[in-house]
Amino acid sequence: MFWVRVDNRLIHGQVIENWIPFTGTRTLIVINDELAKDSLRQEIMGLAVPQGIEILFSQVGDSVDLIRKKFDDHLSSLFILFSRCADARQAFEKGLEFKSLNIGNLHYGPGKKQICSHIALSRDDRTCLNYFNKKGVDLDFRCVPHKQILVDKW
Repeated sequence: MFWVRVDNRLIHGQVIENWIPFTGTRTLIVINDELAKDSLRQEIMGLAVPQGIEILFSQVGDSVDLIRKKFDDHLSSLFILFSRCADARQAFEKGLEFKSLNIGNLHYGPGKKQICSHIALSRDDRTCLNYFNKKGVDLDFRCVPHKQILVDKW
């Protein structure tokens, strides 16, 4: 089992200090179209990642092939980060199968509904989460591994 997380901050302290050790991650894959084309931002984000952890950046459309070709025999070592629920859905629809989706952080903005301290959902986000719910994907709302938030309605 590998971890899949939606967090609009992508690589940051909670991922580095909490999630990587908790999951035993050996490879961090950041799936984001804009970041996959921006080598400077990749380099800056990569500075935060501890030595010994491989980091890859991929566009959403290329991510499933990348994962299948490079990691099919050792998926459990992966931690996959998306900045948007819609990107996770696109990868899922292309064949990236996962049983659980961690919702880590989605910033508040106009038209979004705050459902807990770290998650604000747009109408599109709610539609996306409903899609995953109907597909049997467990939705895991938490910032850090040991602080699960119970969210009944989104």
